[in-house]
Amino acid sequence: MKIGDFDFNEGKTFIIAELSANHNQDFNLAKEAVRLAFEAGADAIKLQTYTADSLTIDVKEERFKAGHLWSSEYLYDLYQRAHMPLEWHAPLQAYAKELGIILFSSAFDLSGADLLKSLDMPAYKIASFEITDIPLIEHVAAFGKPILISTGIANEEDIHRAITACRNVGNDQIALLKCTSSYPAPPESMNLSTIPDMAQKYGVTVGLSDHTLGLEACIAAVSLGARILEKHFTPDPSVPSADQAFSLNPDELKALVHSIRNVEKMIGKPDYLGGDKKFARSLFSIKDIATGEPFTTENVRSIRPGDGLHPRHMKTLLQAYATTDIKRGTPLDTTMVSVELI
Repeated sequence: MKIGDFDFNEGKTFIIAELSANHNQDFNLAKEAVRLAFEAGADAIKLQTYTADSLTIDVKEERFKAGHLWSSEYLYDLYQRAHMPLEWHAPLQAYAKELGIILFSSAFDLSGADLLKSLDMPAYKIASFEITDIPLIEHVAAFGKPILISTGIANEEDIHRAITACRNVGNDQIALLKCTSSYPAPPESMNLSTIPDMAQKYGVTVGLSDHTLGLEACIAAVSLGARILEKHFTPDPSVPSADQAFSLNPDELKALVHSIRNVEKMIGKPDYLGGDKKFARSLFSIKDIATGEPFTTENVRSIRPGDGLHPRHMKTLLQAYATTDIKRGTPLDTTMVSVELI
């Protein structure tokens, strides 16, 4: 699978800075976010493409309350202040291309998806709360580009239906992102062991869309096989926004990228080649030993460095004698021993 110039076959983790509502409806702030995400080393910056009317309706009833951090707000009002104006997509995409960072977006309805298709986005995201919208998933998957699906509210049946919807329209470029739809998500809610289980169960690329505070969940996820990380990002933490409370600032994003690149190096590949045995244990004379004198625990020991006989020969050695004079501190070898060592 490839997203833009990013090739998953090269083994790197695809790190996404999620802008979400952190533009605060200020175009210059959104543009600054693109630049700062690029400078932090993120592979991509992701937008969200919706309007309040594409997500809900303006009804002031309890069932339409937003919940979580936004419990005092109604859904329509929250989305009205958090959405990105649709006309920003093209100029932000152009700026991202100029810098050399991948930009793509989440589609929340058919018209938003079609806008993204008209801009030839390199990939599409389906948010956790949209995983049950099979017509939307089929519509987006039919574009033939990679599709990233968050699983925050999903059970196994939901995930199976979403994957089947993609494959039914001929798209097997699917990534599932483990997600906990709490804002912020407490550590005990994460269940990151789901990541390798999803990879095995569904045979797709897996990753993490993370709403925890801090970097630990992302680092742990990569060690468990996550190939994609998505983390909310704010260009200016002093500017209040709907998602500010669980978003990384530029320095934290840079630290995340640095940590993940080091973790990738540490994971490496299975390796049983061993290292330099110069300072491993080996058999040495610890006293002067005369020709014909038996080897004993009083004149031979297993010590560092590793220049002498392997310690596995100790039992056999104690049934033999020296064939030559041996000075204290000499590494023993087969020519000094009266029996054959195998």
